[in-house]
Parts: sequence; C-alpha cells; structure tokens
Amino acid sequence: MDKRRFTQIIWAFLTNGNIAGFLQGNIFKGASKKFCVPGLNCYSCPGALGACPIGAMQAVIGSVRYNFSMYIMGLISFFGVIFGRFICGWLCPFGLIQDLLYKIPSRKIQVSEGINKVLSKLKYFILLVFVILLPMFLVNEFGISPPYFCQYICPAGTLEGGIPLLLMNKPLRGAIGLLFYWKSLLLLITIVGSVLIYRPFCRFICPLGAFYSVFNKVSFYKYRVDEEKCVSCKKCLKTCRLNIKMYENPNSLECIRCGECKKVCPTKAIDSGFKLK
Repeated sequence: MDKRRFTQIIWAFLTNGNIAGFLQGNIFKGASKKFCVPGLNCYSCPGALGACPIGAMQAVIGSVRYNFSMYIMGLISFFGVIFGRFICGWLCPFGLIQDLLYKIPSRKIQVSEGINKVLSKLKYFILLVFVILLPMFLVNEFGISPPYFCQYICPAGTLEGGIPLLLMNKPLRGAIGLLFYWKSLLLLITIVGSVLIYRPFCRFICPLGAFYSVFNKVSFYKYRVDEEKCVSCKKCLKTCRLNIKMYENPNSLECIRCGECKKVCPTKAIDSGFKLK
C-alpha cells in the first residue's frame, strides 16, 4: 500500500470513528460536530465526528439562526490556502471511495481534453448556484432555506448517511419517497461512472473541489517543475488520469496533488511541498 492510499484510509477512519453510530443507527452530535473536516464527508453519516464544509456553508448562508458564516468561510479558506486540492487527493473520504471503485477491473473511459475542459466547469456552476445563490435567496417565511446541494445532488450523503440510517432504522424506511429514489439514482450513476472514469464526481460535480481549486496556484503546498531537468518526455501526462500537462501548468486548478507524476518522472524534475514564497 502506497503512502497516499494509507493516508486516505487512516484519515477516513479518524473522521468517521463513531462506530457506535453505525451499530445504533444514529448521528453523532458531540462537540466535534461544530467543526468542519477538510474533505467532503456527510454530516449525517453515523460515524462522522465532524461537519462537512459544504453542508456547513449552506447552513450558515441559508439560515438566519446561524452567526458563524465568517467562521465557516474562514476555516475552509484556511484549508485551501494551506493545502489547495491536496485535500481532494489525500484527505477526502469520498475521493477514496472513487479511487477504490476505479480499481475494479473494467474497460476504462478516457475523457477527451475538450470534453473534460467543458464538463470541469460544471462544478463551479454547482458551487455558485446550489451552494451559494439558492440558499441565499430561496428561503421560507422564517428566513431558512434547505441545503439544496446536499438535499438534491450530493451522492456522498446518500451513501454515507441515507443508506446506513435506513438500514438501521426501520421507521425511516416508511418515509422513503421520490427524493430518496432520485438521490439513489444519482449515487448509482456516480458509482458506475467511478468504475469507468477516474473520479468523475471530483472532476465535474464536487463544489468543494471547485472551492479548493481556486487556491491551487496560491496555496502554501505547491508543485514545481525544474525546467533544467525536464526533458519533455511527457511521461507525467501519460500517467496523469486527469490529463494535466504538469510541465506546462504544475499548479493546475484541476490537479488533486496525487503525486503519480512525481513517481514516473525519469529525471526527478517534479517536486512538491510547502513553500511560503
């Protein structure tokens, strides 16, 4: 097991360590739930010990009862400034799930550069509309709005929260309606897509990935290419499952910092780490 996979698994267990929640079918509501974990991890997951940044962002935007909007934005911006999309590649539980699904033997689909460029913009639209604008303006008479992304789109919530809670709570099964079937369909599409395409949710849908991506070029954790060592062999491009031209743009908005390019570079021209300048 390589270092990245080990880190992903350990972090997933650390942030979802409430084993009693899975056994009892309830949601942990301890003090740690007031804090956001860096990656996409459903608040309603029985094992979750922290809050999901996207769910928390929608809550503070869409409800007059909360006064922590600057805290939430400040915290996830802090994560972005320090790590950028390193969080996507190393610390996101739903990213780990997609990585494992992609390992299932099957015929893989390589998304063309043109299609990938268009579809990758969808996550920014989802961040703007479903996470920010709708919770901000579509509110009820009490000034409260539903968490639109979590409620209508997020497959992580269905997998990590909805299904485990339904399995352990018989009364909840009687409340299953059209929305759950819709979310289950989206989850199924995501699972099948993740077997065939590398991280489709991260690349095209995830609003948290969209948020962190804007920090990739300015985050303390950076990738660097030594032009004197680079021999333009393009092995990094051939290895990169996201089709990023590392030799041209080492801190691309789409790079999840997985490090596969570093492993295959024959001249060790690619380096990564924390830089304050």
